[in-house]
Amino acid sequence: MVKPNTSTRTFKLTLKRTLMRTLMQTRLAQSLLCAGLLLPAAACALQPQPLLRQGSCPGGYSQSGSYCVPGAHARLAVPRHGSCPSGYAQSGEYCLAGSDRSRLAIPRVGSCPGGYSQSGHYCLSNR
Repeated sequence: MVKPNTSTRTFKLTLKRTLMRTLMQTRLAQSLLCAGLLLPAAACALQPQPLLRQGSCPGGYSQSGSYCVPGAHARLAVPRHGSCPSGYAQSGEYCLAGSDRSRLAIPRVGSCPGGYSQSGHYCLSNR
């Protein structure tokens, strides 16, 4: 087996971080638009998004290359960092929403943004 060199590992790690940051910014922007009532309620229904694969995919998701892709009945999922936030349950290396009406969870870095409350290592939308 060929061992990846340091620059390849660094590139993959940088790409992974960039993709996660973009995904979180997209989810946060959608949530903030909905909270500000700038979008109709039907457009604000949060839809599960593809996730970078970390081990096995969460329930309702299937593997596609380096990603976990949501199936037709998948619920929201976020990468697990310690305990899952309120309303979410552990599913492998992810936290999976308990229902399709669960609040959006984003990883917490510092304090939570406006419209969110802290739940462990996460921020949950107040809706």
